[in-house]
Amino acid sequence: MEKKKIAVPLVCHGHSRPVVDLFYSPITPDGYFLISASKDSSPMLRNGETGDWIGTFEGHKGAVWSCCLDTNALRAASGSADFTAKIWDALTGDELHSFEHKHIVKACAFSEDTHHLLTGGFEKILRIFDLNRPDAPPREVRESPGSVRTVAWLHSDQTILTSCSEMGGVRLLDLRSNQIIQTLETKSSVTSAEVSRDGRYITTADGSTVKFWDANHFGLMKSYDMPCKVESASIEPKFGNKFIVGGEDMWVHLFDFFSGEEISCNKGHHGPIHCVKFSPEGESYASGSEDGTIRIWKMNILEGNDILKSSEAEIGVEEAVQKVKALHINKDGSAEEEDVSVVV
Repeated sequence: MEKKKIAVPLVCHGHSRPVVDLFYSPITPDGYFLISASKDSSPMLRNGETGDWIGTFEGHKGAVWSCCLDTNALRAASGSADFTAKIWDALTGDELHSFEHKHIVKACAFSEDTHHLLTGGFEKILRIFDLNRPDAPPREVRESPGSVRTVAWLHSDQTILTSCSEMGGVRLLDLRSNQIIQTLETKSSVTSAEVSRDGRYITTADGSTVKFWDANHFGLMKSYDMPCKVESASIEPKFGNKFIVGGEDMWVHLFDFFSGEEISCNKGHHGPIHCVKFSPEGESYASGSEDGTIRIWKMNILEGNDILKSSEAEIGVEEAVQKVKALHINKDGSAEEEDVSVVV
């Protein structure tokens, strides 16, 4: 695949300290939105397409490490070094609830049905808050083996995905049994873990490696070594044929999912990149950096040969999924291949 020139990005100023987390809402009747977390203690909401500033959520007294929007982009959540996770009205900017913790909150995520908030951090405890009863004590799901770095929901809110700062691997916890049902093994600690919009993939970044896992059968589908240490990775949500990576080299790399070939390298940040995210339709992607800026990069319009590659990609994904389905998970958690073909 030939490398293409990427347009000059939209540069979003406003944060006074490093941007450490980004989150796109799904598409709503009013468009889609982008929320950012920063060490300056003030999460910001923007128009996801244009990057225009909409508002700032004011109330935290410490660095904000994590942020997210609910499915309808009506509420926002943030986790902070001030030992709280807060729920905000995304329309007015008002603080709705503040959930106290005993240590730094590094990760938060709304459930798919928007009724619960999952948090984790330095306490090594996963908590689920019932947003319909915000004054009720949270459900403490399970003690984590280390400080929680990332959290996510999958399987219609029946499974929790989490990783730790001090050790490798992603643990998958079944909420019905309260048991770890699978661990996705990595050599280094996982700095980002993303569940794709369609629920098919889990994308992880650890050390200088990006991995793609089947989110239903947990088989490893792809693993690529990157040219530098990476902090974040995100897969294109519409076709699943590209992914982006950001890390310590200050560049945003765009890769072909199936070959691992680099398509483009976007330069512009003046510090390490801490977070990257694709927009919900995949027509652009955003990056947040140590330099305090967010940059939104527009994808080129697909050319004829790329459309062909996309259709071929869909076929390739189906073949990969069929092979992963051939994996048999034993009761002890080990995997056996019932098919000699291996997903590369």
